Amino acid sequence: MQQIQQILFLDIETVSSESEFENLSPEWQGLWAEKTRFQRQEESPEDFYPKRAAILAEFGKVVCISCGFFTLQNGHWEFRIKSFADHDEVQILSDFAALLERLPNYRLCAHNGKEFDFPYLSRRMICHEIKLPGQLNNAGKKPWEVPHIDTMELWKFGDFKNFTSLKLLAALFGIPTPKDDIDGSMVGSVYWEEEDLERIRVYCEKDVITLAKVFLKITQAEVDLDFELVNNQEAE
Repeated sequence: MQQIQQILFLDIETVSSESEFENLSPEWQGLWAEKTRFQRQEESPEDFYPKRAAILAEFGKVVCISCGFFTLQNGHWEFRIKSFADHDEVQILSDFAALLERLPNYRLCAHNGKEFDFPYLSRRMICHEIKLPGQLNNAGKKPWEVPHIDTMELWKFGDFKNFTSLKLLAALFGIPTPKDDIDGSMVGSVYWEEEDLERIRVYCEKDVITLAKVFLKITQAEVDLDFELVNNQEAE
């Protein structure tokens, strides 16, 4: 059970670097068109930009990182959760990197993290010349030395044929998830049109809680799914 107390569960929310395609410089408009020419098919670069820019680290930015970890207090499991949400991406990434430096023995866990969250965070940190913390610096490491856990990969059990969403796994395992607010497709509009970072933070934290519960189910860990939630605590 010691192992589960050294896992940092996380989720990130990203948006396009600019609110509109027209706000990109002519050079970056051309780079976008070139980068997406095979994905867009018949769609124009302008129309494709708000749909996909947020998920490409070269054209997007991180607006929220939520993370949580388990701790055993007087025989009861607590899940402590903390978020970094800001319009200043450098501040978010710097604060998160500092957190990881304080938790050198923690492994990172995310859903589809190996394909999205972990490389996205690494690329954005490099863009801002932020030193990569050990958990994100994979240079020279063998695959089994990389401290990453991906719940989607765990669920595949060696099968690489398809993508399984966190939402689907939560439904499969009977894990209740709040459905009263935004979903991932709405993050960009909530950020650029409503400027509501708090709403994005709450949504991101819900995903981290669901992620932790899905992990417990897949690994069959002996931790009660009705663990106590402690919000916005410093991980130390």
